[in-house]
Amino acid sequence: MKQLRGARWLRSGASHVLALVAGIALAMALAPRATQVIIPVRAAPGPAATSEFHRALQTVMVQMDAAMCIAPSADVDRDFARAMIPHHQGAVEMARLELLYGRDPRLRRLAQGMVVEQSQEIALMRNILASPSAGPGSDLNPQREGTPWLPVTSY
Repeated sequence: MKQLRGARWLRSGASHVLALVAGIALAMALAPRATQVIIPVRAAPGPAATSEFHRALQTVMVQMDAAMCIAPSADVDRDFARAMIPHHQGAVEMARLELLYGRDPRLRRLAQGMVVEQSQEIALMRNILASPSAGPGSDLNPQREGTPWLPVTSY
């Protein structure tokens, strides 16, 4: 009887260990590595301007991502603006990099427009944040006469 219990325990214990090892191996295989983003840039060095561009682009994206991580508050409108300001600022900085290093006239024109428009939107959001908390019916409603707007229902 003791041998039978021991055999069952060994079998169930071994299957649990096997499942644990398989889970760890799967997690390690599917987990992203921190160096995956950096390796391609370092592995394929190009002309000095290209590597300067990529270093600057990576810096802008890291700063933007960090600045977008805000502590939530009870005011979703203010949280939206607080998160979108660094997002727009990152877009402005990336557009400036395109103007500095890019050659395609279509993308340079697009980048110029992004600098102007996103800078204006940053100024608007900063003004909204500087004002007292806006309530319903305030100027935060994006719907304007002649401007199509679809409300977000859910994701």
